[in-house]
Amino acid sequence: MTNNIKKVFITGTDTDVGKTVISTALIDNANSRGLKTVGFKPISAGCELTPLGLRNEDALLLQQHASKKVDYQLVNPIAYQAPIAPHIAAEQQGELIDLGVIDSTLAKITDNVDLVVIEGAGGWHLPIDKRNYFSSWVAENQLDVILVVGVKLGCLNHAILSAQAIQHSGANLVGWVANSLTADIANYDAMIETLLVALPAPLMGKMPYFVSIEDKNENSANYLDLTSYLAL
Repeated sequence: MTNNIKKVFITGTDTDVGKTVISTALIDNANSRGLKTVGFKPISAGCELTPLGLRNEDALLLQQHASKKVDYQLVNPIAYQAPIAPHIAAEQQGELIDLGVIDSTLAKITDNVDLVVIEGAGGWHLPIDKRNYFSSWVAENQLDVILVVGVKLGCLNHAILSAQAIQHSGANLVGWVANSLTADIANYDAMIETLLVALPAPLMGKMPYFVSIEDKNENSANYLDLTSYLAL
């Protein structure tokens, strides 16, 4: 597959719905198939200031799981310490989010890989300034998109609106994953059945609830059905 690199963007119905859980599981699944993978977190906020610089937990996990090891700055080129919307964090520092930095960084990490897993921040329409959204960059780059649905009360509306927005943007919605946000979810099966009809893309897996991302194990990759998507 190396001559035909797949680039998939992982978005969610909201923030904190499990994009990193699904992104790392997707990487693990691809690794188990012998594919060469790299993770990419273009924009992050809520980073920890370390002796090495700002570090984002999600980006570190992508770096750790990927089979191709690259420097942190190539995994997460734009990072902010404040746990707020990235464009607001940028404004507070007198900066603008530069998509050119993301383009050049992505070009540097795609050599000799089969799959690039790109994790978004927040939901689909992440603002990069007061007028523009990161979703436009995803669509312009013709990335595949997987929607992570955080299964809880209210997720039906969020999922349907997100899928419609993805399609309206012109991006390629290739599938969705149901990620349980609590241990016991009322009417779980009924909600999944509703989304199977309502969403215009196949269900790629149902992820059980994990107390924390550290609680997730390598077996989580087995909850994803990626045979068709990752077929050579």
